[in-house]
Amino acid sequence: MIEVREASKSQAAEIARLIMTAMTDDCCLYFCGEGYGLEDFCRMMTMLVEHENSQYSYRNTMVALDANRVVGISVSYDGGRLHELRRAFIETAKEHIGKDHSGMDDETQAGELYLDSLAVLPEYRRQGIARKLLLATKERANRMGLPCVGLLVDKDNPVGEALYTSVGFQYVNDNQWGGHPMKHLIL
Repeated sequence: MIEVREASKSQAAEIARLIMTAMTDDCCLYFCGEGYGLEDFCRMMTMLVEHENSQYSYRNTMVALDANRVVGISVSYDGGRLHELRRAFIETAKEHIGKDHSGMDDETQAGELYLDSLAVLPEYRRQGIARKLLLATKERANRMGLPCVGLLVDKDNPVGEALYTSVGFQYVNDNQWGGHPMKHLIL
């Protein structure tokens, strides 16, 4: 039986790898400076998940568990806190992956719980786990008093977009993130 609950700091490495799955290898490498690779990015992401005040913090993460194994994640945060939470990413990226991201575009704004990352391990897909995580994220938005959940989906990800629209997400506008054209959807 899959259980969805708040993440703990001890799950940071598993969460970081699933965040990278959500981002895709191409996107992760886009964020790396010259001479840095996926393992460097993974180490940095693990640090950011362990960090208390990071957009990728375990405090912003819901996990789907099969026994004690993290099989899925939903990372979301108040879009109004983007700049405050992103500071950790900018500082850590400069130090650990050799790239300055201080000029990065905003992918969210105040008034939405921004769903930054949603991922399920390949062997657990097509079992309703992503749907459970999405519904738990909407409940989290309600508890926080935020009117909607927003996300970006890669325009080349029709399967992901179909999942989101199946639970009620609707298209708002086009966006760009991580070097990819994206669609902004809200629920």
